[in-house]
Amino acid sequence: MARVFITGSADGLGQLAAKALIAQGHQVVLHARNDTRAQEALNLVRGAETVVTADLSSIEETKQLAAKVNALSRFDAVIHNAGVYNTSTNEIFAVNTLAPYILTCLIEKPQRLVYLSSGMHMQGSSKLDSFKTDISRMSYSDSKLHVLMLAKAAARRWPDVYSNAVDPGWVPTKMGGQGATDDLQKGYETQVWLAVSSDAGALTTGRYFHHKKEHRHNPEADDVQLQDRFLLLCEEITGVPFS
Repeated sequence: MARVFITGSADGLGQLAAKALIAQGHQVVLHARNDTRAQEALNLVRGAETVVTADLSSIEETKQLAAKVNALSRFDAVIHNAGVYNTSTNEIFAVNTLAPYILTCLIEKPQRLVYLSSGMHMQGSSKLDSFKTDISRMSYSDSKLHVLMLAKAAARRWPDVYSNAVDPGWVPTKMGGQGATDDLQKGYETQVWLAVSSDAGALTTGRYFHHKKEHRHNPEADDVQLQDRFLLLCEEITGVPFS
């Protein structure tokens, strides 16, 4: 039995992943943006251990979330599922790029890290020169490239951790919309598999998956110099170093 923490698990893919893990007999701690959403999450995800709250658009609240998670003792896996799409570039950068960086640095290192990227990262660019000058140039696609860069950097820096990224596909969640054409179940199965499975395919690191298969990705994510510069810029902005 594994113990898993999932960000953004009040609804969508995070909630579905939580339910699937609990059904398999694992312990799951949920995350919600505020107390109202937290209570809704507990009502909908029966069997969850507990729920912790933080608004990931706030650097300070994100740091506090890491402290709350560490106070609950160690986790075997963390699924960095939370993300925003149809909102301001400032919020996209804070929630999609900075929050997973902060939580990766501050939550006690688990055995497995799973990051939710997107096929849209293929159209993204790291835009590192904009980090401290003009965030308005940043897009959702760019932020999902950052997530993949973070996953690969963690895999390289921490060889004792399985760190991978996932493209869940365009699925009919609140974010994806009802017009989405991909399979909802396959949308959450891969992150569940990477978080807890003993299959040889899941016991790997530094990879990018779609529907449990390694998938082609933006080669910019493999640039080690870009990865290191990305980590340094995130440290300068948040005050949190990558150990």
